[in-house]
Amino acid sequence: MSLESDIKEIVAKLPDAPGVYKYFNGDTIVYVGKAKNLKKRVSSYFNKNQISYKTQRLVSQITNIEFIVVSSERDALLLENNLIKNLQPRYNINLKDDKSYPYICVTKERFPRVFPIRRRVKALGTYFGPYTKVSDLRETLELVQRLYTIRTCRLSLSKENVESGKFKVCLEYHIHNCKGPCENLQTEEDYNEDIKQVINILRGRISEAKHRLIEKMNELASKLEFEKAQQVKESLDKLEMFKSKSQVVSEKFKDLEVYSIISEEKIAYMNFIKVIEGRIIHSETKSVKKVLDETDEEILAFFINYIRIETQSEAEEVITNIVIEETGGINFSIPDRGEKKDLLDLSLRNILEYKRHKIGKEQDDEEQTNTTLKLLQKDLSLKTLPLHIECFDNSNIQGTNPVAGMVCFKNGKPAKKEYRHFNIKTVVGPDDFSSMHEVVGRRYSRMISENQALPDLIIIDGGKGQLGAAVDALKEVGAYGKVAVISVAKRLEEIYTPGDEFPLHLDKKSPSLRLIQQIRDEVHNYAITFHRKQRSKNANISELESIKGISKETIKILYREFKTIKKIKAATSQELVRTVGTRNANVLLKWIDETKTQS
Repeated sequence: MSLESDIKEIVAKLPDAPGVYKYFNGDTIVYVGKAKNLKKRVSSYFNKNQISYKTQRLVSQITNIEFIVVSSERDALLLENNLIKNLQPRYNINLKDDKSYPYICVTKERFPRVFPIRRRVKALGTYFGPYTKVSDLRETLELVQRLYTIRTCRLSLSKENVESGKFKVCLEYHIHNCKGPCENLQTEEDYNEDIKQVINILRGRISEAKHRLIEKMNELASKLEFEKAQQVKESLDKLEMFKSKSQVVSEKFKDLEVYSIISEEKIAYMNFIKVIEGRIIHSETKSVKKVLDETDEEILAFFINYIRIETQSEAEEVITNIVIEETGGINFSIPDRGEKKDLLDLSLRNILEYKRHKIGKEQDDEEQTNTTLKLLQKDLSLKTLPLHIECFDNSNIQGTNPVAGMVCFKNGKPAKKEYRHFNIKTVVGPDDFSSMHEVVGRRYSRMISENQALPDLIIIDGGKGQLGAAVDALKEVGAYGKVAVISVAKRLEEIYTPGDEFPLHLDKKSPSLRLIQQIRDEVHNYAITFHRKQRSKNANISELESIKGISKETIKILYREFKTIKKIKAATSQELVRTVGTRNANVLLKWIDETKTQS
């Protein structure tokens, strides 16, 4: 039976139920999706007349399909979100960026703690956020600490520990930042009442916390405890000041969320605004690259699910700027007038500002890069603008495992797919000049034979000797004169050019020198990393070579399969037999037992 027939058979047997499906290419998951009806949704991918070219490319890579049936569409949403986060399939939209936004955690322990955290561990407690601005998080925590006496220690305040007198109050108690629950000086009920009000503030429900403070202030005043009543009044003022910093939309609004999208051919921009008790308490804008020509509805639905899970939202009213089918029990609306329409317009304005800022920043970065490259061209007297730069460096320790690295920069930025590393093949011992001659010759003889465009500038990490070796190699392959070449001596940052007796010294603050240094440092780190990897590999091979009865070919097979000595020693007898056969496996198992005995 063919692969296509196998896939069709899997699709035909899918259930008419909500769930999540996973597409595999070999052992790799390439796409995860959710569905109200698994059979209908997955079948739609295989209707060639109704899918785009990009989706057809995805389908052509599918070798297996797995699915998980769930009880509701809401469960499918949650499961899909978790799988995409953990697996990051190639063809899924990925909203995750390089930032780790912080949360405020209220722990589940007795006498809960309140503190900032970046990594959510569900068992630890309840999380509020994420906070896109750390300053907002700090301001909220400071307010909580001023209003309520929440402990900051990490003591385990179990009933047994407290009643046995295991702990003593600390400085926080003496400066009135804590009421001493560790010595049973504050009851659990009183403490939890404070925690309840803290949670209200973290959820944006200021009015409930305000009402509780007013009640407390009036109660103290009626008992003629005016000093304590004044302290509560000051706390109330702080809460009012905190509330006034939030943008008021309308007091008649309770809880609602606004989502909007503006889409282009290859990228989509989305904004989210959260309103609680008539105030905007959070706003966030993100952009994503389209992977499979997703519709605006699909992208925005995914964004809404992502945000609601991240913020633990349960708001029932959701405003959008496009029609979205009801999903996960959420009701959507598109207002055409009034204050809700104004709120939607605000969300769209946020997208336009974000887009303008992002495009402006990209243009500024591009303009700055062009300026630097023009300055570099002038400083080095180059015939052409150095849009394509390649840089070489050797790496060895006392002549062992000699290697070299080459990095490539295009338009002033690293082009990491073009990076190359080289094992030195023709040089014995620590000979930097000969090693440089070999790798430069190998690199450009190949580029010429494959009719690839030569770089505008070659940078050699080293002095006149390394430069001379590179020039000789370029002459031998017929590339000299077609590409500019320089070397950089690290000690004084001297720049050598072919034929010039004296080095060139650029201003230490010059942008062109900083670019050269960036490229030189990049190739140095790249070469060293590869060298360390080779040393580790050869150390493993050397250890294996000491085993009598194991050939070099067998060692190569072992290393290719297990990568390290540690993994070879941890392998089962079945894995070893499958990899190198019964005889070699028995020799290895005997050697492994001996090494364990010796250690």
